[in-house]
Amino acid sequence: MLMSAAEYHQSLYALSPRVFVNGERIETVADAPILRPGIEAIGVTYDLARMPDHAAVMTAAGADGRGPVNRMLHVDETAEDLLAKLEAVRLVCRISGCAQRYLAHDAFGGLLEGTRHADAEHGTRYGERFDAWMQQVQRADLAIGIAMTDAKGDRSLRPGQQVSRDTYVHIKERRPDGIVLSGTKAIVTGAPYVHELLVMPCRTHRAEDADCAVICALAVDAPGVTIIARKAGRPGQGDAIFSNRYGQTTAVVQFEDVFVPWERVFMAGETVSAGLATTTYATHHRHSCIAARAGFGDLLIGAAALMIEANGLDADRHPHIREQMVELIKIVEGFYACGIAASVQGRRGAAGNMMPDPVFSNIGKLLLATQIYDMHRIAHTVSGGLIVALPGPDEDHNPETAASLAAVLGGREDIPHAQRMQTARFIEDLTVSDQAGWYSVISLHGGGSPEAMKREIWRNYPVGEKAEVVAALMGRGVHGPSAAPQTARSQPGRCCPTGCQIADLPGIDGPLRERPAGGAGAQVSAGRENGRVVAGPAR
Repeated sequence: MLMSAAEYHQSLYALSPRVFVNGERIETVADAPILRPGIEAIGVTYDLARMPDHAAVMTAAGADGRGPVNRMLHVDETAEDLLAKLEAVRLVCRISGCAQRYLAHDAFGGLLEGTRHADAEHGTRYGERFDAWMQQVQRADLAIGIAMTDAKGDRSLRPGQQVSRDTYVHIKERRPDGIVLSGTKAIVTGAPYVHELLVMPCRTHRAEDADCAVICALAVDAPGVTIIARKAGRPGQGDAIFSNRYGQTTAVVQFEDVFVPWERVFMAGETVSAGLATTTYATHHRHSCIAARAGFGDLLIGAAALMIEANGLDADRHPHIREQMVELIKIVEGFYACGIAASVQGRRGAAGNMMPDPVFSNIGKLLLATQIYDMHRIAHTVSGGLIVALPGPDEDHNPETAASLAAVLGGREDIPHAQRMQTARFIEDLTVSDQAGWYSVISLHGGGSPEAMKREIWRNYPVGEKAEVVAALMGRGVHGPSAAPQTARSQPGRCCPTGCQIADLPGIDGPLRERPAGGAGAQVSAGRENGRVVAGPAR
């Protein structure tokens, strides 16, 4: 069943989460104006999936002949699925700013890998439980919040060394019928207005912190769950042309003796398998983030073009304007191209699903994370200072000032003053407001800090093989890894040291070139080495 936005909104009345915003208890989330922009943004993912013009990217065929599944809840089976996911997220974000629901898609890909690994290593039945729950979510078309980022406490200490154990969500008690959770998740997107929470670890854990390696699902209004959220967007603000309608909230979620039955527990202390689920999720999520910020980039490009026009300028006649616009386009389409490459060069995981290439996914996310401020700067450059110097929107309707302002603050004669003012406020909303600052920080740190992406790029990129190529060209007779000290070229934890080939991608016309051993696109399966998850040649 594919819900509509109206049906999604109505479904929230059946839930009673314990939610606080700005120090006040929200009794009914569905009726809270301060959260309405977030609910409206989620609603876009529902309505687009029901539109025939967008069904190809916004839905996927359900397993076992079931009806269509919202793309935000689908597990990628082909390279085309990865490409469609990119297009779907970009489409939603160019309307709503952030799709929010795509985090569930990313988590499903990670859990499919992690649960299968745990079942193979430990004889568990996590995969069966997860599949059953995921299919229920898909059939009901639910919105799922990902409770992943722990509060962490002192970053220099491991979870078990923290003064407060509750800085990490952990298993406090194991019972015959389930587990009891305690702890705090610090950043949970959309938490007040989702149907269920999926708890995941935010990092790999060692054996001594195994109780933090927990993955489970629970209702958003489960007893013991408290959600402390910020407002969604800028509701009620007249100058918030965009975020008055669409926005999102993030929340601190506290778990105080929360019971979860075993059938909803998908990992309970299996540190290596939980680590695999987390790192796989990160790759999927960074791939999705590329599309999300490309959608945001579409908004900036379009708004900048309208502002240039309203100001009476022309990119064809003013080279400095054209140069800035081309730079903005280059940034947006440059990191989006990494998403396309990650899709085409994807590999089939051990669980059978399609995974985006980790190198291109992390490069794309790193580019957008570090260039989001350049995107804002360019929008400011081509728009002029009016975007932060306008009088408040109430003056537009003040009979004592409106006429005089319209006379002197207009631009081109054939473009109404009101249109220029609205465009200026739209750019202010996207790039200068408190909501704009929020988008910047979430672009920088969402899905992991830039340092995390750099580590993944280094871990997965075949630097050593490039060195071997050059060494051979220099006539040193280097024919294999054993001919040179490994300390100079090795990358701890990097996959496929013995060489492998790119996976066959169903539906992609023409042969894909062979990649260097261990390069992006290699088909791998997970294994263990010194207690860590590593990847090796598929068997």
